Amino acid sequence: MTLKLIGISGSLRAGSFNTMLVHEAARCFGECDFEMTNIRFPLFDEDLEAKNFPAEVTALAEKISQADAVVIATPEYNKNLSGSLKNALDWLSRTKPQPWARKPVAILSAAAGSTGGVRAQYSLRHCMTTFNPRILQAPEIMIAFAGKAFDETGRLVDEKSVQYLTRQMDALKAEIKRR
Repeated sequence: MTLKLIGISGSLRAGSFNTMLVHEAARCFGECDFEMTNIRFPLFDEDLEAKNFPAEVTALAEKISQADAVVIATPEYNKNLSGSLKNALDWLSRTKPQPWARKPVAILSAAAGSTGGVRAQYSLRHCMTTFNPRILQAPEIMIAFAGKAFDETGRLVDEKSVQYLTRQMDALKAEIKRR
């Protein structure tokens, strides 16, 4: 049986380092049915929710529910996760049944600074607590100086980073088997 892996990038920017990192994670994961998702949702608004729940939110919730695991990469904006990722989490929190419950999740980050997005990762972990996913605790993947971390094809250039990412994806596969 081929495992189904969903990727979410907290960056909407074309050429995003975090989107590249999710694709690298899928490559390191190995053979799987991988789908990169889109979180270009309207801003969360209970009035909008009451009138017409966005179809793209429902579609992502369904994809997460059907996946064996999820990989999320978050940039660090002003020492926190991105607004687009937080907005997506707010929308997904309103879906029933809750797609994150007991779902294996790997968190990654790539950032321009020297800490590689560590604060954004901890912020994301905190935001996801109420959903009760099975977030990997280690190894942690934080790619510092992201502008120099990827080649022109979007591949990580540092072999140690690839090794750590592969270890994280192996841990994610092991977590899927425990499910």
